[in-house]
Amino acid sequence: MVPIGTTDAGLLDSQSFDEDADAATSDIFEGESEVGNVEPNIGVGLRTEEEFQQRATEIYARYASQYKKRFRWLGAHHFIDNLAQDLRSDATVLRNLLAGFGLWNAAEDAKLKALRNLLAENYPDKKVLVFTQFADTVRYLVTQLRASGIHKIAAATGNSEDPTALAWRFSPVSNGRTDRTASEDQLRILVATDVLSEGQNLQDCAVVVNYDLPWAIIRLIQRAGRIDRIGQQAHEVCCYSFLPAEGIERLLRLRARVRSRLRDNAEVVGTDEAFFEDEDQQSVLDLYNEKSGILDGDDDAEVDLASYAYQIWKNAVTADPGLRRKIEDLPPVVYSARAYEPTQVRPDGVLVYLRTAQGHDALSWVDRAGNSVTESQFEILRAAACAPDTAALPRLESHHALVSTAAGHIAHEERQVGGQLGRPSGARFRAYERLMRYAQTVANTLFDTKPLRRAIDDLYRYPLRQAAIDTLNRQLRSGISDEALAELVIALREEDRLCIIHDEDERQEPRIICSLGLTERKG
Repeated sequence: MVPIGTTDAGLLDSQSFDEDADAATSDIFEGESEVGNVEPNIGVGLRTEEEFQQRATEIYARYASQYKKRFRWLGAHHFIDNLAQDLRSDATVLRNLLAGFGLWNAAEDAKLKALRNLLAENYPDKKVLVFTQFADTVRYLVTQLRASGIHKIAAATGNSEDPTALAWRFSPVSNGRTDRTASEDQLRILVATDVLSEGQNLQDCAVVVNYDLPWAIIRLIQRAGRIDRIGQQAHEVCCYSFLPAEGIERLLRLRARVRSRLRDNAEVVGTDEAFFEDEDQQSVLDLYNEKSGILDGDDDAEVDLASYAYQIWKNAVTADPGLRRKIEDLPPVVYSARAYEPTQVRPDGVLVYLRTAQGHDALSWVDRAGNSVTESQFEILRAAACAPDTAALPRLESHHALVSTAAGHIAHEERQVGGQLGRPSGARFRAYERLMRYAQTVANTLFDTKPLRRAIDDLYRYPLRQAAIDTLNRQLRSGISDEALAELVIALREEDRLCIIHDEDERQEPRIICSLGLTERKG
């Protein structure tokens, strides 16, 4: 019997990175130590045919026992007679290649040497953030760089106990941790997978290195975005990207392909990083300036919204320590109004801050007639900006009616992009749609639909865990069948790895937090 199903496809997916939290079999393939204490013999793998056979036997035994329910099992009678011979021949070729290349010699690694020179010679006293796609590369780099005399260095991967703590040690100022992070405990070099490419403030550093280039171009932008954000004190942020040797480059055409991806993304994302010295500047400028116009205002691309909003809050409570308590004590649906100078494209009206039924924060701006002025969250935040001593004005007579209209605009927008299930392109929406159709096809068969219905219900009611999002995205890309998708989602739910379920998630009503009237000053 041979196992078929979802796990093997994930392990073979070259776009997966780091230790996947969703890979229940990861302990089978990796006997790796904790990243913070890297062992020197990492990278010494299986060599002889006997070692490979022993490991394969161990894996098969685990598949057939502990993880048996993860797979469908295909009988040997489905295979042609010479398949085993062909597989054995392929394995022999691969083993011969490994034997011919021999053990890796880090002393001859020109790419590692270039990185070491960059860290020790170009930036001997500067903080440097190094990104690479795979966790074993992270461990290899940290081990070798430490051996070469580079200190105050650490590694962060999905297997790290607390990646955020490492981020704070690396960038204590931007995370407000200077009082808790002694100078001798700070990190100068942080080597990480893309586990740190999102949701971290690392702007104590102004140098980022892409040791390898991810095919998903948004990763490059996210990596640079960890340091190129509000709070960055350097006048220039430097971004280095390693490329293959010229001969390999001609074969892979990697630079041209990445450039093509940049152009493909020009209508979707904004960035101001030049990743190649001789880059086609126009395509990057198009990305810079939001050529498509999907966001209002050219500077919307400068920082992400969460960073922008957080910095507003941080500045305010730093200037007035008592402000935090005042704001926390404000009642729900609190409102006010202030003087405003309207323009033809930005008229007066009402700004509304609302938390949706799914817990998403949303802003809306409507004019006096109830029409949406803009959906750009940056524009709305900027319109709300005012000094602490700004005088409050009486609200418009239609203020509350306009707040209700604005809330309706937000609800409509949520429905347009998938509503409860998120955007139609998201893993949650696509999995739900496919499973609903599949449930209808098996409704009158011997298939037990109760586990599937419970899984579908959870998909609709609760947000997905990040590991589940990664798993579903990967399998949906690989063309997983509806039957296999159903088995995967049911298994994830049974193991409590599908959704984040809390009591407060039962609430299905949006909440208006506050509103601000913008009133044209008369006379």
